[in-house]
Amino acid sequence: MSETFDVGIVGGGIHGAAAAYHLAGRGVSVALFERGTPGSGPTGRSSAVCRAYYTNEFLARAARDSIAMFERYEELTGVDAGFRRTGFRYLHPPEDREAMGEAVSRLNGLGITTDLWESDEIAAQLPGFDLTGVGVAAFEHDAGHADPHAATEGLARKAAADGATIRVATAIVGLDPVASGGAVLVADDGSRASCAAVLIAAGPWTRPLALQAGADLPLTVERHIVGTFRWASAEPVPAHGDLIHGYYFRPEGDAQFLMGPVHPEPEVEADDYTEAIAPDEVERLASMAVRRVPGLAGAESTRGWASLYDVSPDWQPMIGEIAPGIFVDAGTSGHGFKLAPALGGHVADLVTGANVDPGLAAFDPFRFERGAELAAGYRDARILG
Repeated sequence: MSETFDVGIVGGGIHGAAAAYHLAGRGVSVALFERGTPGSGPTGRSSAVCRAYYTNEFLARAARDSIAMFERYEELTGVDAGFRRTGFRYLHPPEDREAMGEAVSRLNGLGITTDLWESDEIAAQLPGFDLTGVGVAAFEHDAGHADPHAATEGLARKAAADGATIRVATAIVGLDPVASGGAVLVADDGSRASCAAVLIAAGPWTRPLALQAGADLPLTVERHIVGTFRWASAEPVPAHGDLIHGYYFRPEGDAQFLMGPVHPEPEVEADDYTEAIAPDEVERLASMAVRRVPGLAGAESTRGWASLYDVSPDWQPMIGEIAPGIFVDAGTSGHGFKLAPALGGHVADLVTGANVDPGLAAFDPFRFERGAELAAGYRDARILG
């Protein structure tokens, strides 16, 4: 079987689904190929924090616009993404004060309401926290979290309603570039799709597909854990990120919370890693939280899981053309969920060559060959972008 499309998208996580949503909404003939079901890979295991606290202006704008979409998701897609606004608090060491001041000023200028807290305000706002090592903090008012499965499902459903072809349980195993641009995609069932343009948004499986297009992208794959806990006898604690102890933390419904690390973790093979979280990993996360909030010693583990990040050398996305008519959107390094709904519009612009935001050029996948890595985030917590 052979079909023809304007755009073929490989990967049905939230980035592929978002691109399909925007392309189909513009009347582009698009097909999305997903080896499982939309959101069944790393997207579905995301902690789904939605925040726009970025040092990079383009990413801050994309995250801001995505949060605005999450708030209207049912209207836009027909599916409630489960967005809950909690605000988010960021705890920094004293040496980050100058950079934070600049970032917070820039965020407020973009309409991302963010307060800068000094020591007295931190203590007043965060009772029960041991503030050892904390010199300054920020509070992003409109941040929150969503349901990653529902968010991806909504985009894919609306794309299909607008005419997109969605192929589930279909792994793309071959990508044959066409000299004039685009490629023929070959699926594991032998079917072929001729696409005038191709977007590879396959997360941890992006690199081998890009190699077939002649591009050796410096992407690695890391295993990252998420721990889940019941409040039990502990008093609830608000959503926050601790750049001193190296974790993020958010409520999950009324009875639980989840948390995970913000720093690099061990590299693994995408198809060979342990999905279960180990007891010592749960203990590592719990000890981080209890050092910061001693009252959390009364919480009880409900285990958690491990997932995959596709990581670029500077922990910022790789978005761009890697061969004629072949594009990539990958390397989001664990902070891609919050960007995807609105970023998909920018990616659609790139693939169709229409009104591309100049800010997207900085994420060129070949920037590392030019020594043009992006300076983003804070020290080794580059996941903050």
